[in-house]
Amino acid sequence: MTETLRVACVQPSSGQDQDANLAAAGQLVREACAAGAELIALPENVALMEHRTEVVQASACPLDSHPAARFFSLLAEETGVWLLAGSMAAKTGEGRIANRSVLIDPSGAVVATYDKIHMFDVDLPNGESYRESEAFRPGGQAVVAETPWGGLGMTVCYDLRFPQLYRALAHAGARLITVPAAFTKHTGEAHWHILMRARAIESGCFVMAPCMWGSHSGDRKTYGHSLIVDPWGEVLADAGEGVGIITADLELARVEQVRAAIPALTHDRAFLPPAGSEQEPRRATA
Repeated sequence: MTETLRVACVQPSSGQDQDANLAAAGQLVREACAAGAELIALPENVALMEHRTEVVQASACPLDSHPAARFFSLLAEETGVWLLAGSMAAKTGEGRIANRSVLIDPSGAVVATYDKIHMFDVDLPNGESYRESEAFRPGGQAVVAETPWGGLGMTVCYDLRFPQLYRALAHAGARLITVPAAFTKHTGEAHWHILMRARAIESGCFVMAPCMWGSHSGDRKTYGHSLIVDPWGEVLADAGEGVGIITADLELARVEQVRAAIPALTHDRAFLPPAGSEQEPRRATA
């Protein structure tokens, strides 16, 4: 297993033109590749930032015929890197639509996919309203993909607020967790850095979080500040605002060092919920 890795997060500002979005993302991936990155991650909705549910649904295709999946597979093969194709609207076997993250190896083959579990259905204090479940059906399966650097746990955006998922990924062998996102500017300013560092600390994993940036259709704004965080919670790179890339060199032995220093993953215990609660008992591992 390779113990050193240069990673990159790509921070674009996608809009309503899928072809233009893919071309812009492709250029940033090539820049990251030229900077020596071996694993490059793109943000949620990288192919299409569109607020109209009917347009999002109309753009969805099965993964094997999806223009974005095809584009990123060819790009991975061209550049010879591992590529996390943020997320895209993908038709499932039941004809429904998932917000799907796709991991592609340097041959262009799809190694793993993950369908976003937690839907962003919220009314924010600033008046913004989101109903992700109108466009997508939630996934139900956590995913840890095998890579040359060990297990890679896959999550998407709003999943960040559900720590039990990250704990489960760590217990299932993840050393690195990806969080492609289109985090809103309003919530990002309040919570993005805090939550990302917390997920890295509690899982004892490196975290890569490429985030969309800019102004988009429907008067929506995304936060940017793509992050790479180490297992101790140290921010190794922060993209700030604007379009661009960030890179960091990961010493993966750091995962075991941090987990040995604070072995919280070995201290999980099952417990009963509070009296009167209808929750199931919590288990020590996922």
